[in-house]
Amino acid sequence: MRVRCSFAGKNFSLTLFGNPTARDLFAMLPLELTIEDYGQNEKMARLPAGLSERGAIRFEGERPGDLCYYAPWKTLAFFHGGYRYSPGLIRIGMLDGTIGPLLRKGKHELKCEIVI
Repeated sequence: MRVRCSFAGKNFSLTLFGNPTARDLFAMLPLELTIEDYGQNEKMARLPAGLSERGAIRFEGERPGDLCYYAPWKTLAFFHGGYRYSPGLIRIGMLDGTIGPLLRKGKHELKCEIVI
């Protein structure tokens, strides 16, 4: 499942995994959200509705470029720096290519759509 996103003149693509949470996100597309900095290592975007948490498990191998869903806040977390698993975090995909687009600071309109 491939997704194309853009904000502030920056474009990037994501590959979503096949878990129930990722499939729920894919079914919501296209989406227009607000993406903003959160902490020093991620950008976040609040979803209009929650995603499935079915089958969510603790994971390892965290790395920049991961896309996660943070269930307690119903947000997408786009990691551009190192991070560690925390309860409620579900990894749902990976950025294709570099993390460069995520380094643009500030609050922006984010558009995401299915890549056909």
